[in-house]
Amino acid sequence: MITVHHLNNSRSQRILWLLEELGLPYEIKRYQRDPKTNLAPPELKAVHPLGKSPVIEDGPHVVIESGAIVDYLIRRHGQGRLQPDPASATYDEYVQWLHFAEGSAMLPLMLNLYVGRLGDAGAPLHPRIESELANYLGYLNDVLARTPYLVGEAISGADIQMSFIGEIAQAQGKLQAYPHLAAWLQRLQARPAYRKAVEQGGEYAFAK
Repeated sequence: MITVHHLNNSRSQRILWLLEELGLPYEIKRYQRDPKTNLAPPELKAVHPLGKSPVIEDGPHVVIESGAIVDYLIRRHGQGRLQPDPASATYDEYVQWLHFAEGSAMLPLMLNLYVGRLGDAGAPLHPRIESELANYLGYLNDVLARTPYLVGEAISGADIQMSFIGEIAQAQGKLQAYPHLAAWLQRLQARPAYRKAVEQGGEYAFAK
């Protein structure tokens, strides 16, 4: 049985969604953010020293990092589903998206969140942050203008991994200028497995 250490309103929601898409049995161990700091509780450090979510346990294996978890679950349990043929060039694109989500796209969104809390002190940073957001979100919008999902006509783990980028961008009011990105996010959130994962995970602020 796969165990998901699930923190509310976090990246671990997409791991629940992936498990629902794959139809795999799993159990959830729930953790709540501190209402004052919004940080994960210290109990997560008993699972992994970093004290972050998502974390999964699969028998003797403990896996952290969303991209690594998506890759692990699809590679070990997917039976060829939700990823392109590993021998194809499309697979290389798929792997790039798994890394792009946290390696590139998430940084300006997080900076926008934290710098926004600084008020006037953060004003000098906003033009650079907005430029980077336009760069990344525009790139995604252009890709999704040509294809319904990131690596073709069918959903893959790349879409699941990248979904959090779309959700945070939407929460920050950034999708109005990117209609193809907004439509992609709507397609993802309308999937039965996505809705079931939200039911299983509990209240999720980024679900529409």
